[in-house]
Amino acid sequence: MDENKNMNFETALARLEQIVKLLESGNAPLDDSLALFEEGVALVKLCNSKLDNVERRIKILVNNGDGMEEQDFIKESGEAK
Repeated sequence: MDENKNMNFETALARLEQIVKLLESGNAPLDDSLALFEEGVALVKLCNSKLDNVERRIKILVNNGDGMEEQDFIKESGEAK
């Protein structure tokens, strides 16, 4: 699963969707299902990590009159993350 480390978010998410479909079908042997599950867990961690990194980088530049300042990204609920 080291090859997953270089995946971009969209590719990882697409592979995760494939894994879910394969597991939901119930047709894979137990050992294969376990391997797919392990790969899926690794992909979830990768996707969460990428999302966390992006969320940390998102800043809104606001003109405060004296220049620009960075503010945390504000989610739809109105809470700063």
